[in-house]
Amino acid sequence: MSGHSKWATIHRKKGLIDAERGKLFQKLAKEIMVAAKGTDGNIENNAALRMVVEKCRSQNMPKDNIQKAIDKATGAGNTVNFESIRYEGYGPSGIAVMVDCLTDNKNRTAGMVRSSFTKHGGNLGTDGSVSYMFNKKGYIVIEKTIDEDNVMMTALDAGADDVITSDEAFEIHTSPDMFLNVKSSLEELGAIFLSSEVTYIANNDVEVDEETKEKFYKLIDALEDIDDVQEIYHNLSEQ
Repeated sequence: MSGHSKWATIHRKKGLIDAERGKLFQKLAKEIMVAAKGTDGNIENNAALRMVVEKCRSQNMPKDNIQKAIDKATGAGNTVNFESIRYEGYGPSGIAVMVDCLTDNKNRTAGMVRSSFTKHGGNLGTDGSVSYMFNKKGYIVIEKTIDEDNVMMTALDAGADDVITSDEAFEIHTSPDMFLNVKSSLEELGAIFLSSEVTYIANNDVEVDEETKEKFYKLIDALEDIDDVQEIYHNLSEQ
């Protein structure tokens, strides 16, 4: 089946992550704390926390780090409150960008995000200015170690929306509600996971020249350097 492929984006992101894994784990720990705060920390009883933990596992975050973040969130005396904020804007040549943040200081975060856009040929938009270009989806990438027909049959029977075959991997798209069900079925099949998360995927990609791509990646790098930035979504074609 065919559809939007974001494996090139994940591939690039993983390359950057390898050099800054500690910083990534700090950001993931923040997500865990938000999902676990006010609960007993039981993953099975908290769908939001389970989703975050699945995301952490796909990034090879150690179990000890995950548990420490849960314990910190559920322990007595935890007074840290993070607010979820989304910024929407445009990069060079009008590339759509969404930036999800968790912050304890909105003014600080807004200033840093706005400055990054301005310095790298972009600009912030209003709420809703680009979010309509994206859909929330479950996204799974597995190695091509299993027969294609078997992968497709298993994934689609479990509720997947689409299976994309590339030279390197199988990409499976699901609705957010079916994500865990599809992943569980692929685990039973013996799949080796390269990525698995509920994320935002662009409805359509835009293509730009190499010079514009280079400028855009500098914007992404600047945003990723902001501690409060958790996720960045865009509609640049990286094929």
